[in-house]
Parts: sequence; C-alpha cells; structure tokens
Amino acid sequence: MATAQPKSPSATPVISGFGRALIQNKRVTEAVCVEAMQAAAGNNNQFILELVKHKAGTALEFAEFASETFGYPLLDISRYDSGAVAKDAIDAKLRDKHQVVPLLCRQNRLTLAIADPSNLRVVDEVRFQTGLQVDLVVAEADKIERYLQQLASGTVADTLKELTAESGAENVHMESDDDGIPGDDDAGVEDAPVVRFIQKVLMDAINHGSSDIHFEPYEKFYRIRTRTDGQLREISKVPLNLREKIAARLKVVSRLDIAERRIPQDGRMKLVLSRSKAIDFRVSTLPTLHGEKIVLRILDPSSAMLGIDALGYEPDQRKALLHAIQRPYGMVLVTGPTGSGKTVSLYTCLNILNTEDVNISTAEDPAEINLPGINQVNMNDKAGLTFAAALRSFLRHDPDIIMVGEIRDLETAEIAVKAAQTGHMVLSTLHTNDAPTTLERLRNMGVAPFNIASSVILITAQRLARRLCSCKQKISVPREALLEAGFTEEDLADTSWTLYGPKGCERCNGSGYKGRVGIYQVMPITEEMTRIIMTGGNSNDVADQAQKEGVRDLRQSGLLKVKQGVTSLAEVLACTNE
Repeated sequence: MATAQPKSPSATPVISGFGRALIQNKRVTEAVCVEAMQAAAGNNNQFILELVKHKAGTALEFAEFASETFGYPLLDISRYDSGAVAKDAIDAKLRDKHQVVPLLCRQNRLTLAIADPSNLRVVDEVRFQTGLQVDLVVAEADKIERYLQQLASGTVADTLKELTAESGAENVHMESDDDGIPGDDDAGVEDAPVVRFIQKVLMDAINHGSSDIHFEPYEKFYRIRTRTDGQLREISKVPLNLREKIAARLKVVSRLDIAERRIPQDGRMKLVLSRSKAIDFRVSTLPTLHGEKIVLRILDPSSAMLGIDALGYEPDQRKALLHAIQRPYGMVLVTGPTGSGKTVSLYTCLNILNTEDVNISTAEDPAEINLPGINQVNMNDKAGLTFAAALRSFLRHDPDIIMVGEIRDLETAEIAVKAAQTGHMVLSTLHTNDAPTTLERLRNMGVAPFNIASSVILITAQRLARRLCSCKQKISVPREALLEAGFTEEDLADTSWTLYGPKGCERCNGSGYKGRVGIYQVMPITEEMTRIIMTGGNSNDVADQAQKEGVRDLRQSGLLKVKQGVTSLAEVLACTNE
C-alpha cells in the first residue's frame, strides 16, 4: 500500500506570531494569511506589505495593531531625521534583509524600528551582531521600506549635497538685511547641508529670472516652487522632516522670531553674490495646516536701473509719461493688479528724477528696492507710522517729489492731493482695472471732483505679458477670431506684420516664452477730461474721450505688441481679459 508523501515545507509555510495574532483577533482569515506569506517568500518581500497588497488592511492599521498587541510604542518614522539615525550600528545587509532601522545607539542600548515586533529571530541576530541590548519601536512597513531606500541612496545631507553640487552656491552666503546678525558661520555642522541647499534654490531662482520662491509644507510632502515669467513651477521636493530646519534657517537670517509659529511674520534678507552684488529678498511667513509656508519675493535693484526704454512703453506713451513726471507739481498714478509691475515702473521714474538738486521721499509698505539718494520710509501701522502720517511728515521736510506706495483710504488720498496742489510732484499706485476707472475710484473714496481734476495729470494702467522666445514660430488664426480679438480691417489688410506663437526650446525650458514685457494705457488728463470730471461724468465718458484723443486702451496696446512679434495673441487675450 502506497503511503502519502509529506508535503514540502514551502507548500504550507509556518504562520508567524504576527499572523497568528491577526487570525486570533479575526483581522484576517487564515487563507489570506497563508497566501500573503507564500507571496512574501516568493517575492522576497515583507509579509505585512503583502497583506496590504491583498487589501487586508493598511500599513498604518497593521502598525497600530502590532503596537497594541505586543506592547511596543508606535513611531511615525517619516518624521524622524534620517541624518540622525545610527545607521552604522548594524550591518547594512542585515538592516535591509530584515527591514529594520537602527534609530538611536546610546551606551549599551540600541533602539530599533521594526514592523513586526513578534519576529524575535531578528532581535536575536541584531543583539548577537552588535552585543547591545535592543529596544523595539513599531513603525509602518511601507515607511520603513522608503526610509531604508533613502538611507541606501545616502543621508539627507548627502542628498542635499548632490542637489547643491556644481551650483556655485558655495561662493555666496545669506545674511540679514541688517548688519547685526551673522550669516552662514552660525550654522552648525548638522545644518550646513540645509544652508547650502537653500542657497542653491535661491541661486537657481535668480538665474532663471524668477520673481518669487514658495516653500510649501503639506501633510505628505514638502515642495518648493518658483514663479518665473508669471507662471508657478515646482522645482524640488525635499524630505518632509526638513521643513522645520528650512523654516528656522530662513527665519533666523530674516531676523524673525523662530519660536513664533502662530501668526504671520515679515522680514528681509539678502544673498551676497560678490563684493559689489547682492540680491535682497522680502520674506513672509504664513501658518498653515501642516507648518509654515514661506514666500520669498526677489528684489533685484538692477530692475530699477533698466531704464524706461526696456519696460515696453511705445514712443508716444514714453514721451507722455516723461513729460508728466518732469512737471513741477501734480499727481501721476500707476494702476493695475498685484504683480503687474507697478513698483518697477515707479522706481524707474524715481531713478530718472533722482538728481542732486531734488529732494525725494517715499512711503512704502515695505520698501522693496534700495535707491541711494532717496529717503525711503517703511510703514509701521503698529507704531502709528501710516501712509497718512508719513505724508504729513514729508511736507515738513521740504520735498520736491513724493512717492506713496499705495493710496488705500480717503485720508491718504486727500493729503496726496493737497501735496500735488501745493507745488509737489506726487507718484502713487491704485488697484484699478484701467486708467479711466481710477478717476471714479478716487471719487468713490470721497475725494472731491474739483480736487481730482486739479491734481491728477496722468494715469498709467499696466499689465505684464510674457515675451515670445527667439524660437517663436509663425501661426495662422482665423480672420473672425482676429476681428473678435480687436484687430481692425485695416490691420488685417496690412501685410507687413506676421502673427507669431510659442514653440519651445532649451533656452525657454520648452515654454516658448522668455521674460516679460509691459502693456500700457497712458492717459494724460486733458482739459476736456477735466471738464468731464468736474461735471460728474463717469469712467465710460472719460474712456470715450480718451479714445477720441488717441489713447490706446490695454487691449489695443497688447495687439500692437502682437503685431510687433513681441508676444502672442493668446497671451494678450489672457492678460487683457475684457
């Protein structure tokens, strides 16, 4: 009689202590447990990860079960600084084979993170190899796997070192905008990679012509984005456990309170590139759900030195603006939404007017670009230094030219108007859609029509459109679409211009655009416009009169840039949406 052959041990694997506990607590069935163990043996994978694949539960659920069942503390290992682990306490092969992380080695004890604390054979092997007593903590299996991959590819410091390699960041250093705080010398050895990484991010943003850098913490990741030519783009993701170090470093250099994380803070810092070159940054922090978001505005002083020709004004617009700002008194207003280049336009005008024989004072919130020879004042509402208070003080300092960062209320508007009426040139900004609506905005604030008519001499509305890269290509657009966009029959009959669109190359990173150009509506206040204002006319009446006098609105100025091949029709339609 033939006897039955015993089954191979591999056919029915012995269920581990963790598996038996799951079955006893009816968390999984025995069939699922056996199937997962067989798959783990065949794939050389963790048993718990195979259970997750079989949808028996999540890695976090199994970690919580192990912690509760076997009595070991639960640790979120993703928040543990990988640069501080005792990775050399045990052999890397043993560490990777059993999927354990040596967290801390102190005296004769080793703290070990493990997903399955019932696997005493692993504990015995580690104890035998190291001669240390082993203390266990439970961690999620998937996070242990990712953590070990990170250790295998290098520590966080090594990763950041690779990111900063060949960036030139070692030749620059960050420092406070004030002289009283040290730069990189105060950084500890442990934080040095973070310092170099931040410097690389700043250098890359400057080299790419970015205007802002966003450091953004989220629940599962920490990303860094830059705004270049008006478009946000992600440039890096860093380990989540570095968010506090990055935030602390930026706050220290910006002279902010590193212990205060509940309220927004504002500060300044600079990146010293050489003895003669430094870039200033305006730093703003904002408490979010998962940490502090930090935004850096790049303030390049050279942008104010470009000259009015580089900003994109048409010859007739430039002539009108220069004529207005060189008059002995009156008010010139620059309008547009946030990020439309109003500050650069104002600073360019101030730079033109900044001569030895004039006294210029500015009230700003905050002063973004330092201009030697101009008395710049930062607003401080908490201390009582408001725009209105600064303007009153300016008038006692014998000014020739006054620049107000923004007219926000009636009090500021009335003082600015009186200054313009009493022999001072006043430059300021307002947030309005176009030049004609600026007059109505002042009237809605409460400024009397007579005061508006007798003080405002010119209004400039502006937008920024992306310039086409040199790789631009000819495109064809249906005639109906061109007419709808605002081109006239005469424009379409003219064959001397060509319609271009973006193509994309290495120089523009495939976007088809490189840099930005201003689109302007420059509206001098004429006698007829003054009459309309005095008789209670609205912004539509002023706009109609401006058209009669040949003032191009924003869309018409944008279409002129399209005809010149400077930008695309799609870009003009996007930034002059009517």
